[in-house]
Amino acid sequence: MSERSYTILVVDDEASQRELLGGFAARLGYRVREAASGEDALESIQREPPDLVLLDVRLPGISGIETLGRLRQFAPDLPVLLITAFADLRQAVAAMKGGAEDYLAKPVDLDELRAAMADALGAAAAGRPEADPDTPPLPPDLVCESPAMRRLVATIAVVAPSKAPVLITGESGTGKEVLARLIHAWSAQPDGPLVAANCASLPDSLIESELFGHTKGAFTGASETRQGFFRAAHGGTLFLDEIAELPLHLQPKLLRALETGQIMPVGSDRPVAVDTRLIAATNRDLEKEVAEGRFRDDLYYRINVVELAIQPLCERREDITPLARHFAGEFSGGPVRLSPQAMNCLLAYPWSGNVRELRNAIQRACLLSRGDVILPEHLPPKIAVLAAHQSGAPEESRGRLSQVERATILATLQECGGNRTQAAKKLGISRRALIYKIRDIETPDV
Repeated sequence: MSERSYTILVVDDEASQRELLGGFAARLGYRVREAASGEDALESIQREPPDLVLLDVRLPGISGIETLGRLRQFAPDLPVLLITAFADLRQAVAAMKGGAEDYLAKPVDLDELRAAMADALGAAAAGRPEADPDTPPLPPDLVCESPAMRRLVATIAVVAPSKAPVLITGESGTGKEVLARLIHAWSAQPDGPLVAANCASLPDSLIESELFGHTKGAFTGASETRQGFFRAAHGGTLFLDEIAELPLHLQPKLLRALETGQIMPVGSDRPVAVDTRLIAATNRDLEKEVAEGRFRDDLYYRINVVELAIQPLCERREDITPLARHFAGEFSGGPVRLSPQAMNCLLAYPWSGNVRELRNAIQRACLLSRGDVILPEHLPPKIAVLAAHQSGAPEESRGRLSQVERATILATLQECGGNRTQAAKKLGISRRALIYKIRDIETPDV
């Protein structure tokens, strides 16, 4: 096995992208050089050839495709990996015929990049030790047991120290803001401010001034100067949740702020420089939003340098038990445990509301349980009703309602004033299913 350290040239006009890719390569033990244009890359390669080139397709001046053609004239065997946006995939595929080793679509998957670099450099590189990034200690409020979450946290450890924009995607309630806080905590400016804003909760008439600030008298009601979220997050991180809700007419202004590092407060004619790292989040399919004209493609590619996709809780069930115990300890203020029957209910439930729904369920259970054990009847009715099917009832009683399920149904009916439709909705079952269960309750055991 060769002890040689390979040199990688990262060619991209975006400093954040060079920082991300170069930082990742450096953590794997490679030496890294950078170039901001095709012309600079060709000069660097002629002066001192690297072992591998990571080449962006879209570059100022000559494009990445043209750069590839020119370097092939004097470096025909130099491995080149193309980095391409989705819209340029056809060009990238065509460039494979021109001598590119492979292409990677943005946002770049770092595991895929790691494998592609090793493949391009050959067996010697593939066999050399790959040092995984040293993951800092997790905050006490972050539960990370499932393989999916562990992979996500490992990626965050790599991208957090850079200033590259990050897009967090996932269903509502999966914990996108928790990941944003982790990125900030592990960033190069953890002592700077972390400002969180929800684009859906900002009125259309005020969202521009909320983001970029305004001067006194800029509009009716502007009785004083306001700095806005970007300046409030100067030297730190701005987390924009539900970014898909940002009005279309404001998207070019956000794009310009990210590209230039300057904002224009409402009512001012002087730009203000800001040093703010952006993390955006959405529960929508932004590619679909772009295709349907509701989100700008240039802004999408700018905020999506790195995408972190959180799986729904039902697809990472290894996290349910530790999350439930964590929330129980948080809300009980003392030692508390979940009974096996209660835990079985939690594991069987689909959790359409994800971690947020689980947290609310455990908070309710802690309020209702007066001892140190959470039982199924302390859980929300639609979760507790699963106890009969998950608690391993004796053979002779299967097909009949358990005492817990009977008590839950009767309590819910009483709470709803006998309204079966409301009770069925609260229990999370159909009205017909509830009627059958009521008949079962009213039928005496033989």
